[in-house]
Amino acid sequence: MAMQAEELEALLREAFADADISIEDLAGDGDHYRARIRSPAFAGKSRVAQHQMVYAALQGRMGGQLHALALDTAAK
Repeated sequence: MAMQAEELEALLREAFADADISIEDLAGDGDHYRARIRSPAFAGKSRVAQHQMVYAALQGRMGGQLHALALDTAAK
């Protein structure tokens, strides 16, 4: 079963409460999203480290419920 945008956003907000987050459904199928996340938690972290933080926040759903996620992360 595909992940809804609201569920994806809720997971990200739980992990990055002070972030500016926007979710875009790229294909209209609930399976391919772009997440833009601006959070102070990313300050001083490499892009790879930022993305690892996001994947950790998804609690293992990447590759299962969530097929594709384009990430745009930066410090706020």
